[in-house]
Amino acid sequence: MASEPITVTELTRQIKDVLTGTFTEVQVKGEVSSMTLHRSGHWYFTLKDAGASLSCVMFRGWNQHLRWRPQQGDEVVVTGSLDVYAPQGRYNMLVRRLARAGEGDLQRQLEELRRKLQAEGLFDPARKRPLPTLPRGIGVATSGSGAAFHDITKVLERRFPGIPVYLASCRVQGDTAPADIVRAIQLLVAHGGSDVLIVGRGGGSQEDLMAFNDERVARAIATCPVPVVSAVGHEVDVSIADLVADLRAATPSHAAELVVPEQQALQQYVDELDTRLLQAMRRGVQQRRQALTRLRLRDPRHRLVEARSRCQDLSLRLARAARRDLDRRRQRVGAVAGRIDALSPLRVLERGYSVTLKQGRAVRAATELAPGDELLLRLHQGAAEVRVTRLLDPSAGAKPERVR
Repeated sequence: MASEPITVTELTRQIKDVLTGTFTEVQVKGEVSSMTLHRSGHWYFTLKDAGASLSCVMFRGWNQHLRWRPQQGDEVVVTGSLDVYAPQGRYNMLVRRLARAGEGDLQRQLEELRRKLQAEGLFDPARKRPLPTLPRGIGVATSGSGAAFHDITKVLERRFPGIPVYLASCRVQGDTAPADIVRAIQLLVAHGGSDVLIVGRGGGSQEDLMAFNDERVARAIATCPVPVVSAVGHEVDVSIADLVADLRAATPSHAAELVVPEQQALQQYVDELDTRLLQAMRRGVQQRRQALTRLRLRDPRHRLVEARSRCQDLSLRLARAARRDLDRRRQRVGAVAGRIDALSPLRVLERGYSVTLKQGRAVRAATELAPGDELLLRLHQGAAEVRVTRLLDPSAGAKPERVR
């Protein structure tokens, strides 16, 4: 039994689900044809080869980052995903990246070279050398007939005329350009008249600038004994020469501005330093004159009189301090003597008491005595010898204590 038919919309939806779910990231190579630049900024074009064609769209959000625009007949590689346009029942490709055919291999080679040189430390900021403040001579490795050299000399003449400029003309584009640039650098180094080199060219396409992505040029710059300024005239891409050089300039004119100061500004700075130095010298002389004016030679006898007066003052202060200390010590001795005197047995004898001694020892209780003992009775004034006739009961004469 035959299955129920489905609608065109349902079939298209199922096809779309299969295509969009399967071809989410695909690369396709072909020739550009039927290129349409919409006013919205979107690009609509057809990619074809000998056997088929593919409708493509690259929205503005993706194509605005490209620095070139594909033309009719260009061989390109597009990367994106497939989609289905349901109203017309056809599929197309949503392009996210677009590159010239073979450009991907070239980029991979450049990335490998970058990683290699970086691992060797050629990009390390620590190895970058400062430019001389005022070079004796400037070497330039570029095309002698190009606009770059003209721009460099024009800026140098305006900023600081008179500094020698040495040109080692070389090719800056094409297959032989890397070897020619290396030769020019070596020639300038051998000449020895340059304190800094400018290596570069004016702007151009990526293919035009490939000589400055060459490993031979990078190593020649890295081993150059004097600082090198890379002056490849492109703003967006950074070449390998830029990474290896001691300093990168955006354009050849900018490089000329970096290697020499402006003569007028430098002269003004020197004049300012001269003025400040003269003012500092004048202040120093004036200060020393004032110090000499304040300095007076004194009679040594005056110093002797002052020393004698100071000795007398110190002697008086020492005597006063000694007297104060002696008075304090006397007061402390008097206080201690008073406390000792108050504790003396003689003070007790003055109040009518006596001390009974038996064989030189004080008697404290009647139990220490016996009838017939001879005793010495010590009084406040004088002493007497006595004899014990009888001992009395300690409880005799005791009276009851009143409790109510």
